[in-house]
Amino acid sequence: MTIDLRRADGDRPLIPNALLAVECVLFLTLAVLVSMRWQPLMDLDQSVAEWAYDVSEPRAWLVSLLDITAIVTSNWSVGIVLAVLAGLLWWRQERILALWVVASGVVVLGGNALIKLAVRRERPVWDLPLHEIGGWSFPSGHSAGAGLFFTVMALLTIVATGRGLRRRLLLTLWVVLTLLVAADRVFLGVHFLSDVTAGVCFGSAVTLILWHVMVRGSGRLPSDLAVVTGSGRRRAAVVLNPVKVGDVEDFKAKVRQVGASHGWDEPQWFETTIEDPGHGQTRAALDADVDLVIAAGGDGTVRAVCEEATRSGVAVGVLPHGTGNLLARNLDIPVNTRDALDVVFGGQDRAIDLATFTTDGGTETSFLVMAGLGMDAMIMTGVNEDLKKRVGYLAYFVSGVKAITFPRTKVEITLDDEEPRHFRARTVVIGNVGFLQGGIPLLPDAQIDDGLLDVVIVAPKRFIGWLSIVARVITRRKTNDARLTRLCAQRVHVKAEKPVPMQLDGDPAGEGREITAEVHPGVVLVRVPATLAPAE
Repeated sequence: MTIDLRRADGDRPLIPNALLAVECVLFLTLAVLVSMRWQPLMDLDQSVAEWAYDVSEPRAWLVSLLDITAIVTSNWSVGIVLAVLAGLLWWRQERILALWVVASGVVVLGGNALIKLAVRRERPVWDLPLHEIGGWSFPSGHSAGAGLFFTVMALLTIVATGRGLRRRLLLTLWVVLTLLVAADRVFLGVHFLSDVTAGVCFGSAVTLILWHVMVRGSGRLPSDLAVVTGSGRRRAAVVLNPVKVGDVEDFKAKVRQVGASHGWDEPQWFETTIEDPGHGQTRAALDADVDLVIAAGGDGTVRAVCEEATRSGVAVGVLPHGTGNLLARNLDIPVNTRDALDVVFGGQDRAIDLATFTTDGGTETSFLVMAGLGMDAMIMTGVNEDLKKRVGYLAYFVSGVKAITFPRTKVEITLDDEEPRHFRARTVVIGNVGFLQGGIPLLPDAQIDDGLLDVVIVAPKRFIGWLSIVARVITRRKTNDARLTRLCAQRVHVKAEKPVPMQLDGDPAGEGREITAEVHPGVVLVRVPATLAPAE
């Protein structure tokens, strides 16, 4: 596999943060339960171990195969291969990637040994052991090494390949091999199920965390970009937020290279400022009579570009570089810049809705994703920016825990010309799209081109009520009750009994009592993945 780091993007998470969260929670949960010797888990582990032993013991050929796998996938083997890989990356002048590989290996393999000493779990005991091995059992070193090694390979696969069948096959291969290594330890009778599960989670999670800390936002990636002259047949303008993009020259070279490969001329470049987040730059691009305006930044930059491109007939290409990137996620636009560029220059146009947004505080703007007031806005206001840079949208989870006690507030909601409805809500969200980060279906019926706004009123009385709400959201149950109500209309007016925090497309919008949102159907053209895109 040729490692072409032109496909890397140091400011974007290549693996969803939700996966990292699941791995961390699962590992910590298993570590606690095993340390406590929690009997239900002990019983499950013993039952699985006995079943696996009964499968392997009468089959000498299988035991031999398991022994060979154990040797090939030992931590010594993993360490040697990682050292060679790090050396190759260093030779190619990819020093940060090389250091990331080395650091991941040291922390995972060394940390796993320390955790074994802390937990001190005995290995499975058999009258006739299939494989002799000493040391403690939790977590499995082989499995941690597999989680480490195949996570490294998965990230480099995404860096080195474009979207398509080849990438999917390789990623599937790494997952399957990880599971096979873990299963080998159980069927060889030297580890319990919880040992190997925790090992995989630990190895993978540490590698992902170090990617976030060492590689994302480093400004080092990508390197060795070739600049190719375009054909001049089509003209594009790029409105970019230099704070979000990071290494501007690297970014420009990447855009030129991919644009040229799709037959586009050298783009015109416009950088946003604190005073102007993209409106003036987009007007200048449209005045230059370009065929495409590309928005490179967070949801705020994308919103500003789309506002100015409304009803212009010129499509907007989205290169997401923020934390939420909800518009991109709801339109199936890749959040990896290299893949998003293929959509921008080779996708198709889709007409989407835009919603105007006004408040009693004098705010007059628009939104593409979601707006609201109450607890959700409190979450946006309370996000630690330094933490958000490090762990992405997981920072919103931390802020959400702090804001979960936000009190219920009396609100009056008017849909179109209907009579007002009254609620005691913790939060009210008006959505032009339906899905949050991680694919959470907050408004499962919302469509960005249906000419309607969807509204959700969240109003649990007590903390326990959140459990019911979470279950309803995840299972997409559509029934309304006192805890969660969903509505829809073309025009929505929300009036709170007192000033509360407000948010707009994930950004704090101050405090106020009233919001008015109105949808304008199909007024913005956005470049999305082609319906019949050819497989790679």
